[in-house]
Amino acid sequence: MFIQTESTPNPATLKFLPGQTVLEVGTADFPAPDGADASPLAQRIFRVNGVSGVFLGNDFVTVTKNDGVEWNHVKPAILGAIMEHFQSGQPAILDEAASSGHAVHDGEDAEIVGQIKELLDTRVRPAVAQDGGDITFHGFERGVVYLHMQGACAGCPSSTITLKMGIENLLRHYIPEVTEVRPVGI
Repeated sequence: MFIQTESTPNPATLKFLPGQTVLEVGTADFPAPDGADASPLAQRIFRVNGVSGVFLGNDFVTVTKNDGVEWNHVKPAILGAIMEHFQSGQPAILDEAASSGHAVHDGEDAEIVGQIKELLDTRVRPAVAQDGGDITFHGFERGVVYLHMQGACAGCPSSTITLKMGIENLLRHYIPEVTEVRPVGI
């Protein structure tokens, strides 16, 4: 097994490509070790000292390291953990309940929210997945779209520019009711 690595716009995050499917559907975000119970793969990676976050996509694993930790110290152990996991035959997620990641939104703005989610799924998420991250819908209130940044996008220095110049302009162009885009925490 050969695992490729790619840098991301976030210097604290690397994208690992194992050359096979990681998740059949959706994504899974583990911003801390204590939430990784549902993922044998994430648990294995968190055992590497210096790892602070794990994000699983369709064909990649994004790993975030702690500040002060050098990639050349943790990268070999992370590669080993990923290889060990795939050789074990265990699933990446035990319940395979990875989701679209979007928050449910009912009510009078349901049609607008449907358009927002459609644009995110078709235009935004494929692009940010190339950088090892994901952006999901969190809420819509009074013209403001709230998005959740995951994987390499969380804490990325260029994420504010991506949100304001890219995503906000895209959504405002297609959906006049959108006036602003803001990030939310976990």
